[in-house]
Amino acid sequence: MNATGQIAPASAGTTAAASPEAAAAAAGSPRDSVIIEGLNHRFGETVHAAADISLTFAPGEFVSIVGPSGCGKTTVLNLLAGLLSVQEGTVSIFGSPPRAGRHDVAYMLARDCLFPWLTAEQNAEFGAEVRHVDRNVRRQRSRDLLEAVGLKGFEKNYPKALSHGMRQRVALARTFCLESPLLLMDEPFGALDAQTKMQLEDVLLSLWMKERRNVVFITHDLAEAITLSDRVIVMSARPGRVIADIPIDLPRPRSVSALQKDPAYHKLYSQVWEKLEMGLQS
Repeated sequence: MNATGQIAPASAGTTAAASPEAAAAAAGSPRDSVIIEGLNHRFGETVHAAADISLTFAPGEFVSIVGPSGCGKTTVLNLLAGLLSVQEGTVSIFGSPPRAGRHDVAYMLARDCLFPWLTAEQNAEFGAEVRHVDRNVRRQRSRDLLEAVGLKGFEKNYPKALSHGMRQRVALARTFCLESPLLLMDEPFGALDAQTKMQLEDVLLSLWMKERRNVVFITHDLAEAITLSDRVIVMSARPGRVIADIPIDLPRPRSVSALQKDPAYHKLYSQVWEKLEMGLQS
């Protein structure tokens, strides 16, 4: 960490030859970091997963997507990650089409997916190692992040010695260690107990406030979406369509527990819930 207590970004020139996407992001992002226009996606001839989706995300925005199960939320994330091919419509990330393996995108799943033979520290820096970040740089970065997520002293522990919540903290540190300006998160806290979930939401907010990366966050938890986000996108039942784009104008920094007493928070919750009910009926 630097003298102000913030996590210091990796130094320039510490990676191998930068990807075209990373170079473009470093040179300056366009007005909208992510642009989705007229997106339709089908699985086979019977499942129309996403229909006519058009969204834009500004640099540094934290956007959550909520909707019924099977409405295409994860499909949108997989298209942004380049894990699915765009069938109809256009998708642009920092000015270029999505593709798997690009360095300006990181993806955090609902499961921690840690390697059992690696320590917490080694797991946290694994993605950066794959991207050929200098060993000393990635090691310091992973240690700083493990401290930030509350795991100082557990750097040498293997996953079998960590609780579920602790493993997910390692996964969160690994995601931020990648230095990617766009973070895709698919229900990363969905399997945690309520108390651990709220703790990790606060940790995520703290990390995001320091670095202000783009986040596209999938969740079924409306409270989580409102607490974390600048905007909440509500999708209908399949085929998933965008039926609401709700700005969350709660002041930052935010405290997960403090928001429970804020009337503005509860008003927003009712608004999102009303739109979600409409989506269930569509």
